[in-house]
Amino acid sequence: MIAPWFIIHFTENNGMAFGMQLAGNYGKILLSVFRIAAVIGIGWYLGDIVHKKMHPWLIVSVALIFAGAMGNIIDSAFYGLIFNKSGYDVPAQLFPHGGGYASFLHGKVVDMFYFPIMHGHFPTWFPFWGGQNFIFFRPIFNFSDSAITVGVVLILMFQKKFYPKKHETQPPASNTGIEQANMPHS
Repeated sequence: MIAPWFIIHFTENNGMAFGMQLAGNYGKILLSVFRIAAVIGIGWYLGDIVHKKMHPWLIVSVALIFAGAMGNIIDSAFYGLIFNKSGYDVPAQLFPHGGGYASFLHGKVVDMFYFPIMHGHFPTWFPFWGGQNFIFFRPIFNFSDSAITVGVVLILMFQKKFYPKKHETQPPASNTGIEQANMPHS
């Protein structure tokens, strides 16, 4: 614990943000294929905006999203291959005899940052959760998740600067039949 509101907390995430996951082995493969396709698309878009010399902070924002997505793919692709299964009381062993706990693209993503900023209880009159304990900012996340979040927030905050509206211009007046009739013929 670094502070009561900033805890390094090792957890292995099976799926996506907030621990959500698609069911079974096919769900994990589907998630991995989606991640890879998304990274290819983001990489293509990043190359395009660099080529077009768009706003430098847009390039930084998209690069953060790209790097974070790549980090999560690398984690899920290789973590299970190079570590054995770990727990809270037993640290994972790097390159264990007999291999890791999962096959390629079936590994977990390691999350470690936990910011339980505020603890409390919902009032008893509060619908659905009345009297229950709550923690403000419960998610545990990693550096890659932070990069993605910062990139998305920057784009949302500065989208008008990154994507200014182009002023519509009238197309040049075309030659009308009268003007064409008065033109010299060769």
